[in-house]
Amino acid sequence: MRTRRMIHVAVTAAAAGSLLVACSGAGGSSTSGGDGESINVLMVGNPQMEDIAKLTKDHFTKDTGIEVKFTILPENELRDKVTQDVATQAGQYDVATIGAYEVPIWNKNGWLHELSSYADKDAKFDKADLLKPMVTSLSGSDGKLYALPFYGESSMLMYNKEVMEAKGIKVPERPTWQQIADIAAKVDRAEPGMRGICLRGLAGWGELGASLTTVVNTFGGTWFTKDWKAQVDSPEFKKATNFYVDLVRKHGEAGAAQAGFTECLNAMSQKKVAMWYDATSAAGSLEDPSSSKIAGKVGYAYAPTVETQSSGWLWSWAWAMPKTTKKADAASKFMLWASSKEYEKLVGEKLGWSRVPAGKRASTYALPEYKKAAASFGEITLRSIEQADPANPGVQPRPTVGVQYVAIPEFQDLGTKVTQEISAAIAGKTSVDKALEDGQKLAEDVAKNYQ
Repeated sequence: MRTRRMIHVAVTAAAAGSLLVACSGAGGSSTSGGDGESINVLMVGNPQMEDIAKLTKDHFTKDTGIEVKFTILPENELRDKVTQDVATQAGQYDVATIGAYEVPIWNKNGWLHELSSYADKDAKFDKADLLKPMVTSLSGSDGKLYALPFYGESSMLMYNKEVMEAKGIKVPERPTWQQIADIAAKVDRAEPGMRGICLRGLAGWGELGASLTTVVNTFGGTWFTKDWKAQVDSPEFKKATNFYVDLVRKHGEAGAAQAGFTECLNAMSQKKVAMWYDATSAAGSLEDPSSSKIAGKVGYAYAPTVETQSSGWLWSWAWAMPKTTKKADAASKFMLWASSKEYEKLVGEKLGWSRVPAGKRASTYALPEYKKAAASFGEITLRSIEQADPANPGVQPRPTVGVQYVAIPEFQDLGTKVTQEISAAIAGKTSVDKALEDGQKLAEDVAKNYQ
């Protein structure tokens, strides 16, 4: 795994963005969540999380008296940290951001508090307003919520409209991957230092693994057949991976093997690439003129396809409460606020409506202010989320649900190890054939547990 880079460590609401010593543990006696209490929150280092760290003290803490101590980490490091803390029952954190992959597995292990009872008691929260795909992906087999969505996303293509216009290129609303590869070649070096496209190359099941697996799906591949036969070295998986690696090597961003979501966001917003395929949630940051040089100049298209009608992933970064917390009342108050309509309105009014953590509530897309700010990307985001089919994301039946992952505990390790090899292929240190040959052996070992 790469040398890890901490974005923020223990960023408190009182000093968001400052580097502090690590938070203390979450121990202590159970209280009602009143004045003088504090909770520890571990979350992924995406722009939306950095926004909530800035807003919490003057709004949530001011109203409730509950201090929130944030630890914000890069995605790969976050995944390792939260898994270690929750799986070992260490109890350092009262709240953590996890995703649709972890919820059913961790719930089955008995690691998470159910949250439906808290949401049902809070009329203002309006649980019925949550988008159905988000509720389904964050619920247990008992139908109860075990995480509350902070924002939901699919994936889409984002492109620099000025560059396309200058080259006389019209990007289709529903492009194929070959069309995107052809466009990337035409716009590569369109401006000094600009490359044709940004694609994640950073190893990690949730980094390179997420974007690559959507390409594998639409090329006709899969990690496993329905009866658990490993397919990592299959012709379809190999064709998709060769396409992806060739595209990013020929026309992709500088340092692609170390580029994940954060690096691609920076490259796109700073006009270092002409296109980017990634999370729909990135649009809010690209449209923020305070940080993006291309705000108002971005075009959006659905995730490129080959053999499937759609190929966008389905994900939610969501708030979960480990069973080990002794501050459930205070933690639940924070989570309900952080996923509320009230918080979305706060972001819109204080930071700009394009930065609202959307993709989780139907009502968001009816807000006049948000509809105006998200006019260029809101509809594609919502439709992409609605069209994502975790049960049938490819051309053949799957053994588990999941668009960009396989919903088994072993996939976290398998996906990371395989993408480490593919990332090395992007860096020119190995071949795709060798990477997938090694990956097939790993996948076959995992499959033996289910056959």
